[in-house]
Amino acid sequence: MQLQKFDIPGPGGQTLSALLDLPADGKPMAYALFAHCFTCSKDLKAIYHISRTLTRERIGVLRFDFTGLGESGGDFADTSLLSNVDDLVAAAGFLSSRFEGPQLLIGHSFGGAAVLQAAAEIPSARAVVTIAAPADPRHVSKSLGPARESIASRGQAEVNIAGRTFTLRKKFLDDLGRIDPEVVIQNLNRALLVMHSPLDDVVGIENAARIFQAARHPKSFVSLDQADHLLSNLADSRYAGAVIAAWAKRYIVTRSAAETSAPATDTRTTARTGRSGFLTEILVNRHSLVADEPVQSGGTDQGPTPFDLLVAALGACTSMTLRMYADRKGWPLEAATVRLKHEKIHAAECEACETREGMLDRIEREIEIEGPLDPAQKQRLLQIADRCPVHRTLTSEVEIKTRLKDG
Repeated sequence: MQLQKFDIPGPGGQTLSALLDLPADGKPMAYALFAHCFTCSKDLKAIYHISRTLTRERIGVLRFDFTGLGESGGDFADTSLLSNVDDLVAAAGFLSSRFEGPQLLIGHSFGGAAVLQAAAEIPSARAVVTIAAPADPRHVSKSLGPARESIASRGQAEVNIAGRTFTLRKKFLDDLGRIDPEVVIQNLNRALLVMHSPLDDVVGIENAARIFQAARHPKSFVSLDQADHLLSNLADSRYAGAVIAAWAKRYIVTRSAAETSAPATDTRTTARTGRSGFLTEILVNRHSLVADEPVQSGGTDQGPTPFDLLVAALGACTSMTLRMYADRKGWPLEAATVRLKHEKIHAAECEACETREGMLDRIEREIEIEGPLDPAQKQRLLQIADRCPVHRTLTSEVEIKTRLKDG
C-alpha cells in the first residue's frame, strides 16, 4: 500500500489532515472516502486495516481527521454533525480536483451518520457503507449524561469521552435537532451496506435494523459477529474490509469494458513491502496477491511466503502444460493435480548435483493424473511436466538485472 499525506483546505479556513491509501502501483480503479467515529481519528487501527484491505482490491481510500481532532486544525468545540458533513464535502472536493471523486463513502459510528447526511452533497458517491452507526445521530447526545443539561443551559460543558476531555457547545445539540435522519436515509438514492455487531454495547444492533428498514433498495446488511464497537480485533476489521470491497464492486464504476479488455500498459509485476513487518502487496497486471512470512519468522502469516509463491508458479505451470498437451493429443485427461514441497538440503545429499558443498534447494513434485489414460500416456505426461516453461526457467541459467529507480 502506498501512503500519501495531504493538508486539505477545510470549509471554515482550517486545515484537515488526510492520508490517501493507494494500491502498490498507485493506480486505484476507484476511490473511497472514510469518516471516523466520534472523537476518534483517521489513525484508528480498524480504519487502517479496512483501508489496507480495500487497497489490495485496488480501491484507494482517503481518510482524514475531522475539524479539531487528530492532526486537523480548528476547535472541536465548534463542530457538530453538520460541520462534519461540511468536512466530508470538502474532502470529497479535494479528491475530485486532485484525483477522482469518491464513489464509495464509508462511515464508522458517528461517522456513519455523517456519510448518510453527506451523500446527497457528493455527486460522485454511488455507494454508502455504515459501520456500527446510530440510526439517529441524537443517540450521541444521550450518552453525555448531566453534561447535556449544562450545555443547554450554559452554552457549553466539558465531557469525558473514552478517557479524554472535550468541550461541546450548544451548536452541537442544536444541529442534531435540525435533521430528520429517517427522511435522509429514505432519500439516500445510493446503494447501502449496513454493518453492525450484535454485541455492540455502545451503539446497539437495533440501530442497524432501523437504518436498514428506513432505506430503499439496493441495500444489504452484514452482521459483524463477535466484534466490539471499535472493531479492535484485527480479524474483524480485515473481514469488514474484505466484505466492503466485494460488495462495493457491484456498484462502483471502474474501467470501461474496452479499457478492461485492453492489454495493460505496464506489464511488470509490482511488489511493495511497507514500513514495518513483511506483509507485501503484489500486483500482477490487474490481479492482487499478498505475500508474508510465518509468525515464527517475524511475519503475520497473512499470505504465502515468497518461496511458496515460487513453488506455486511451478505447480500451476506444470498442470497447465499437461492440460495443453493432453488437449492437443485428444487424450481424456480429466484433471492434473500437482503437489510440491520446497526445502533446503545439504549439497552432499544430492547425488545428481555437481555442487558438493553448502546448501541446495530441492523441490519435490508429485503429479496425480485423473482420467482413463493408459500407462504409456501417463508416462508421457510425466516427461512433459519437465518441459513446462517455469521448470525450464528454474533449471536454466537466469540473469537478474537490478537497478534503482531514478529519483
